[in-house]
Amino acid sequence: MSKHIIITGGSSGIGLAIVKRLLNQGHVVFNLDVQQSAFGQYIPCDMTDHDAVISKINSIGNEHGIDALICNAGKHLSANIEQTDEAAFLGLFNLNVKGAFSATQACLPFLKTAGGSIVYVASDQAIIGKRNSFAYNLSKHALASMAKTTALDYASYNIRANALCPGTIDTPLYHNAIERYCRESGEEASVVHEQEAASQPLGRIGQPDEVASFVQYLISDEASFITGSLQLIDGGYCAQ
Repeated sequence: MSKHIIITGGSSGIGLAIVKRLLNQGHVVFNLDVQQSAFGQYIPCDMTDHDAVISKINSIGNEHGIDALICNAGKHLSANIEQTDEAAFLGLFNLNVKGAFSATQACLPFLKTAGGSIVYVASDQAIIGKRNSFAYNLSKHALASMAKTTALDYASYNIRANALCPGTIDTPLYHNAIERYCRESGEEASVVHEQEAASQPLGRIGQPDEVASFVQYLISDEASFITGSLQLIDGGYCAQ
């Protein structure tokens, strides 16, 4: 059965893989992003602008209804707490956390009419700590908390909320992080990629479509008894 699905940050990386997979399944996908995309119904939207998010989601909901929300928009910051200035901290939280807050708040009135699903694309860093990742790690823990509290508050409406926690995935965000590290450390990118792959128990980096497949499952009726959970897809990294 076709669903009307909103995704934030669906123009690249994991988000784009999710959009493509859901379109192939026959769903109608609305992509809110600042980066244009030819896939799905692209709606330009700055996810840090609360009023704009509310307005655009209301327009979608009033015309089509909403069956699922996927909060994927986010950015990375490699820095410890001393290296994180206030502007960088607030900028990251405005996108990673406030963007998800705004989208969830806007979608809930529509989801309450017939139930539905929310997936927060968090990170393995919603579960573990990593070096030089103070603000990013904190923001992903916030998404995990959002999934748990929303699941409890709206279970009576048959709304499910879960956080999907990918590990190291082959995305532009991953490659940008590696490039920054190599510029600062002087190491060869090929060596760093090999080290990253070797640090995973399965011996490789994950692929965006593997994450997209999990999202597809979580918003489906087959996952109807899963809510308030943190779902790892990390090649076994957090089991070490």
